[in-house]
Amino acid sequence: MNIKNQRLGILFDYDFSKQHNPPYPHPAFISYENPLRLKVIYNYFEKIRIFEDERIIKLAPRIIGKKLLTIAHSQYYIDTVRRLSQFGSGLLSEEVFVVKDTYLLAKKAIGGVIECIDAVLNNRVDHAFALVRPPGHHAMREKGAGLCIFNNIAASLLNLKKNGYDKKIAIIDIDDHFGDGIAQYFYEDPDVLYFSVHEFDFLEGDIGFITETGAKRGKGTTINFPIPMNTTDDNFLEFMDILNPVLREFRPELIIIAVGVDMYFADQIGNCLLTSKSYYDFTCKMKEIAEDLCDGRLVFVLEGGYNLIGLPICVYSIIRALLKEEYISHDFEHLDFSKFRSNIELLKIKEALTGILSEYWTCFENE
Repeated sequence: MNIKNQRLGILFDYDFSKQHNPPYPHPAFISYENPLRLKVIYNYFEKIRIFEDERIIKLAPRIIGKKLLTIAHSQYYIDTVRRLSQFGSGLLSEEVFVVKDTYLLAKKAIGGVIECIDAVLNNRVDHAFALVRPPGHHAMREKGAGLCIFNNIAASLLNLKKNGYDKKIAIIDIDDHFGDGIAQYFYEDPDVLYFSVHEFDFLEGDIGFITETGAKRGKGTTINFPIPMNTTDDNFLEFMDILNPVLREFRPELIIIAVGVDMYFADQIGNCLLTSKSYYDFTCKMKEIAEDLCDGRLVFVLEGGYNLIGLPICVYSIIRALLKEEYISHDFEHLDFSKFRSNIELLKIKEALTGILSEYWTCFENE
């Protein structure tokens, strides 16, 4: 791969910054997933003139049909979302709302992820970032959950596999909450590795224990690395000691990053203390691994992240890493989190998880 001439595809559509607006007053939990999340990112891009960089390629969502949705969701659930949208508003669950434009925007989010994957696999870009909403990693076949309507990543990958793609895929999920929806879809699939880093003992996505490792032929290909609240930049990347050798043994041909930035220290929903530097450092490491294993085929997909100051900064830090540019975090992020820097709990998790994984991965046999 020619580093100097790398192309980064950024998928955006202004509908994501205008539609699927919650009919609830702030600061209700359900109101955090709103169009401003994407609007502040687009405004930030305009301010820094990001699309003047010739390495950045604009991508647009594909138009997908109703039939594609049935790959990942039941017809009953799809019809429920569509009918509620036609009606004008309603609740799919306690934490999932629908308004008149939800159905079409949720379809567009899947079309955005499909376009990014296609652009990377067909060498139109080297990496891609799907800036889509509503998020998807909690959505399951029969229901939406945790602010998610359709499962954007699962639907896109199931569509890819249905169309003949038979190579290995890795999904790395760094949203603050366990992506129980994605895990469910690929729990028995030996060709899809799902690795989730998520806050431990959080009610949203209330499973995700280290003992959940997959089933049948997929045993060992689901890996959960739960982290304690108040995790900081200093110890966040401890999980790479597990992820790096697993990826090098698994050898995927495509790597998907479910990137929630709700571990950001100012996020309203998460309880971790990361700054944008953690997202930059993580992306640098993943880029290096991807270049070693699969010619750099990386697709980032936006999931959570609700702080309207931190969200665009974290997205930009990821972009800087993908372009192999230096990044310096903002002064207001330089806070004293020293009293939270103990990594004792993380070391305990690593030790226990290594023991469990040694049954499935040769890289841990002697641990």
